[in-house]
Amino acid sequence: MDNSTLTHPDRNSSNGQTLSTMPENSLEIQVVTISLSLLICGVGIAGNIMVVLVVIRSKHMMTATNCYLVSLAVADLTVLLAAGLPNISEVVASWIYGYAGCVCITYLQYLGINVSSCSITAFTVERYIAICHSIKAQFICTVSRAKKIIACVWIFTSLYCIMWFFLVDTNETVYANGVVVRCGYRVSRNLYMPIYFLDFTLFYVVPLIVALVLYGLIARILFRDPLPMNLSEQRLSIHQGRRQSSVKVSCRANSAAASRKQVTKMLAVVVVLFALLWMPYRTLVVVNSFMDPPYLDTWFLLFCRMCIYTNSAVNPIIYNAMSQKFRAAFKRLCVCKCRSDQGRAGKSNVTVYYSVIKDFPSENGMKKHGSMKTDTLSPA
Repeated sequence: MDNSTLTHPDRNSSNGQTLSTMPENSLEIQVVTISLSLLICGVGIAGNIMVVLVVIRSKHMMTATNCYLVSLAVADLTVLLAAGLPNISEVVASWIYGYAGCVCITYLQYLGINVSSCSITAFTVERYIAICHSIKAQFICTVSRAKKIIACVWIFTSLYCIMWFFLVDTNETVYANGVVVRCGYRVSRNLYMPIYFLDFTLFYVVPLIVALVLYGLIARILFRDPLPMNLSEQRLSIHQGRRQSSVKVSCRANSAAASRKQVTKMLAVVVVLFALLWMPYRTLVVVNSFMDPPYLDTWFLLFCRMCIYTNSAVNPIIYNAMSQKFRAAFKRLCVCKCRSDQGRAGKSNVTVYYSVIKDFPSENGMKKHGSMKTDTLSPA
């Protein structure tokens, strides 16, 4: 994955799979790029923040699967903030963030994208264990274990991406109308091929192969064989079988099965979109690794870049469309925020109103309550 700059690689020193904007870009390219970047990044940043908030603030949403979705949301936020927003300034000007900004933003881009790929792989494995090995899942697929795995993913990826602090630098190019600064690679693009293909294999090919195999096994269990009950459901079924009719137990089991199918379908859609939206850019990486000169059509580069941003922005929309729990949690979060704002406004009004009443002196020795009532009705 040659993502060293989704926004600003140098055309001469990069691997040819640049997604930058060059000084000769037309006004049309600039308008389209800025408009789409603002729209996609705005929706994505707001949506991913909501995902993090609803899981952290709701105890019933704190599940192992949702922990991985929080990790994915934070990684997507990192991509949108480190790649999407700098692109808005980069499209109309040269690199304005200096050398420190170049290495840090490049590092964050790689970190966000690699963590998102690892998070997708992690919740795919978790779904496989939960569906195909439901008895073991009671002891393996726990929130505490999920948090430990997520911590390991972030630590490993953070260490892996440190190499980009030493592989990028700012480059100056002299044009007729002045000097243009770009954030690009230090040496020839040919020397970066092992890194590109290592990233391509570890963070795209392997996750997709794992997802293809595991979701195939999950589909066989969910849609062909009877869905096995987990340990808690078995105990509940035995306990209820002594007290209640078998009809109610069957309804509860069917409801649990439907819920697990719904979650699995939602996560499968996330994986499919990850594969499709990253495919144009990944294909460009492979093709340009063997082409000289590389393929650098401006509109296709813009399309690749917007696909990447869309992948980081679309997941909250999928959760809201396919998960009743997430949809209800999003609504509660919005309602609570509105009520909180109204409560603060009401509290402010009451405070001012009370101070005005207190300033009026009581007349004819009236009691405080009577005075407040009279002053309230009297004109200001």
